[in-house]
Amino acid sequence: MTSLTEKTQMLDDLFSQSRLLPLLNIERLEDVLPLADALAEGGVTTLEITLRTALGIDAIALLRAERPALTVGAGTVLGADQFAAVLAAGAQFVVTPGCTDELLQCGIDGPVPLLPGIATASELMVGYRLGYRRFKLFPAHILGGAGLLKAFSGPFKDVRFCPTGGVSQDNLAAYLALSNVMAVGGSWVAPPDLIARSRWAEITSLARAAGQVGSA
Repeated sequence: MTSLTEKTQMLDDLFSQSRLLPLLNIERLEDVLPLADALAEGGVTTLEITLRTALGIDAIALLRAERPALTVGAGTVLGADQFAAVLAAGAQFVVTPGCTDELLQCGIDGPVPLLPGIATASELMVGYRLGYRRFKLFPAHILGGAGLLKAFSGPFKDVRFCPTGGVSQDNLAAYLALSNVMAVGGSWVAPPDLIARSRWAEITSLARAAGQVGSA
């Protein structure tokens, strides 16, 4: 069984390649491949397909089959049944909006890394006690954004975060400048309205612009 320490290293290796994690809500399956191609052309090759729509699991399976060079994770996973379903579809990592004992145990037992969502120090400490050192901060902006992450860096010196929720091109640099931020997630790189209108070139431009901040 892969240990949590090894899974932490897997996340570090993944996000050392790309510090941007677009959150993709799939409304039409025919959008999946051109959307992924548009993001990849802009330099974004790690994707989070959320389960906020009924097509999330199908989209993960399609990408794993047709775009094996991309790294595809599953987001908005709410329970053990969904955790098992996204693993079966081929998800290479799992992201949750919050953490429960059930999901934290799935992350320990499962073969891929779990990035559990937290909003408070107490939630973080529940995961920390089990061996987790990488977390999603959600909803980051409402909770205090970069200021909260700076505060967390004091007591939790070996913890790193992927903030999502209210992250945008305007505040991206402030998050990425923090030493305890390994990556940032959000939907601004692939806005739903551009996906709905198949504006793939514009999505490529947004991805490229975000990547320039991330590599600065």
